[in-house]
Amino acid sequence: MQVLGIDIGGTTIKTGLFNEHGECFLHKEIPTQGDADETVLEYLIKEIEKLLPFDAIGISVAGMIDAEAGVIVEGSVNIPGMDGIAIKDVLEKRFKVPVEIQNDVNAAALGENAFGVGKGHGDFLFLAYGTGIGGAIIHQSHLFSGQGSFAGEFGHMITHGNGRKCNCGMNGCYERYASTAALIREAEKIDSAYSNGRLLFEQFHAGNEQVKAVISDWVDEIAIGLASLIHCFNPSTIIVGGGIMEQDVLIHMIQERIDDMIFNSFKEVSILKASLGNKAGMLGAISLHTP
Repeated sequence: MQVLGIDIGGTTIKTGLFNEHGECFLHKEIPTQGDADETVLEYLIKEIEKLLPFDAIGISVAGMIDAEAGVIVEGSVNIPGMDGIAIKDVLEKRFKVPVEIQNDVNAAALGENAFGVGKGHGDFLFLAYGTGIGGAIIHQSHLFSGQGSFAGEFGHMITHGNGRKCNCGMNGCYERYASTAALIREAEKIDSAYSNGRLLFEQFHAGNEQVKAVISDWVDEIAIGLASLIHCFNPSTIIVGGGIMEQDVLIHMIQERIDDMIFNSFKEVSILKASLGNKAGMLGAISLHTP
């Protein structure tokens, strides 16, 4: 079986041809927007045609997704013209193969469940830290979707009552304090040069005390949200992803902070680093078609 995995992001579209074991035979990245006079979907169809033949398509895309209907409901603000499009129906009619579509963070969690560090755990929470914070719930090796298929919006837990205004319109959301963007915002108050995580952690490892204090406060914010989730879900495992979490020191710091914030009976929870990198979304999308 050969499955086409597609991960549609605001900047690039990643595509790959995979077998049922998650082995990739062809990987390609293209800009999300093609010619100015064609929609993203029209452009995507042209690119998919170049990758024929395949037996199925799995798609990972940002936003709130009605996976059953195969529709991007809302939220893909960086992908113009995609909201409300029945992408599953369009592609199934065009290519005559089954198509599945899933939210990008849900897909990443499914990828870790099928092919990554989550394999064999069965139950875990997944959080991706970036510009915002996305989340997913894996229960008995399946995605728990909730009513409306939108469960796992952990970034919009209220962790600070009447706190910072969030882009969603609410105040005090978790992602306003614990996202990578929140970290950079605080670091730039020290020095405007600290505009990316790589430079920030270079200074951290060099022993810069101001930077270490900013990162320590940020890890506290991460732990506050995770402690609430642990007390709600009592998971054995939490997997954290996003480029910033490639820093191994963060995993240890988060684990230590959490252990100080939760009941003793919850302390068996393990914090693990996501393992699939930028292929996680594609692998999760193709797992929707594999055993």
